[in-house]
Amino acid sequence: MKSVAIIGGGITGLTAAFYLQRRGAAVTLFEASSRTGGVIHSIRKDGFLAESGPNTILETSPKIAQLIHDAGLDPRKLTPDPHAEARFVVRDGRPIEMPGKPLGFFATKLFSIGAKLAVVREPFIKPRRDGVEESIGQFVVRRFNQEFLDHAIDALVAGIYAGNPNKLSLTHAFPKLKALEDNYGSMIKGQIFGARDRKKSGEVAKDRAPKFSFDEGLQVLPDTLAARLGGAVKLNCPVTKITHVGSRWRVTAAGAENEFDAVIFCGTAYGLAQLQLHATAPIDLSAFSEIRYPPVASVVLGFKRADIAHPCSGFGMLIPGIEKFNILGTIFSSALFPDRAPTGHLTLTSYVGGERQPELAALPPDKLVALVTGDLRKLLDVRGEPTFVHTAFWPRAIPQYNVGYGKYRDLLTGLESANSHLFFAGCYRDGVSLGDSIVSGANIAERVANSF
Repeated sequence: MKSVAIIGGGITGLTAAFYLQRRGAAVTLFEASSRTGGVIHSIRKDGFLAESGPNTILETSPKIAQLIHDAGLDPRKLTPDPHAEARFVVRDGRPIEMPGKPLGFFATKLFSIGAKLAVVREPFIKPRRDGVEESIGQFVVRRFNQEFLDHAIDALVAGIYAGNPNKLSLTHAFPKLKALEDNYGSMIKGQIFGARDRKKSGEVAKDRAPKFSFDEGLQVLPDTLAARLGGAVKLNCPVTKITHVGSRWRVTAAGAENEFDAVIFCGTAYGLAQLQLHATAPIDLSAFSEIRYPPVASVVLGFKRADIAHPCSGFGMLIPGIEKFNILGTIFSSALFPDRAPTGHLTLTSYVGGERQPELAALPPDKLVALVTGDLRKLLDVRGEPTFVHTAFWPRAIPQYNVGYGKYRDLLTGLESANSHLFFAGCYRDGVSLGDSIVSGANIAERVANSF
């Protein structure tokens, strides 16, 4: 029986450990904190259910549904209310519903005639073939126009990365958009002619992927995986050193040393930078400390239904920076899934900080609540005071795949090539969404098993 050490008890590490254990490996999962799940943290209190981090998982790959099935969670899986599909983007100080169908785009008030003409013109814009790495902002302005960047993509980037579109790499942060231009010469053409290829792969674009959660929130998933792993999970066990000894790896954690046939690092980039790695000689990992993780605060507020004029019947709203609000966006949590709020109440989950205004994320909870409530009064016509409050501060929330990010991925690939049975997986390498992290964990488990 082969032994595998997994460093990091977030969803990637849990998924990898779960599948390797099912394949017969002796796994040990080391988690530095007192709980598993990473940014997934669900709180049930006073009839409300608050998600401190992400609110949903996007089912972009068959491997995600397979994990839920293998973990025995199909009966607890919840899909959103079909009446809560509407998404809003704020323009001129008010939320405007995004068109659900292509023809609806030409009737929406979200964009000017100039922006609509830019979409018509896009298939005739020549693709870029010079190999220069662009930011997503440069790409959008080149293929569409500045208005699209300011009023749509900036809001989208805030919702996914809490990032800056003029810094995020098209190649690494939005590889599927780049692939559309590379393969079809156009975004519009790629959406039309690439449908067959996407269907064949079984993968679904994030904007069309089904969303889901669980009856008691997303934490059901990491809790279930951790329970399945049992004594293989070691909490409060930070790994400080990994040493190659013969054909095995010696892992130093919480003062103890144990040897394994393979090691998978599923932690954070800044955690990797602090790790001591010894092969034939010490390996310098300090470059990974350069990867930016902006701070983000999650603010979950409950209100009486009668105190909010807006119907809040959709998924939520995104807010472009040009609108000059404090919050990045708000999810209408209780509209999506049942039992997120008591009868006659609503739950709204808002996010603050990111690259747009990082200083706001670290505000004391009372000031955060006042700031968010003030914005919601303007945007959703909220009149009363919150009946429920829950805040969470993530000082280093989401890795930013900025222009030049390829050098970090190349470093990881080089480390794996030079060091037998050393592997890397997680949101700093394979995508920042929960779905990406699940797929990363499933894939790395398969790679490790095949390496034996």
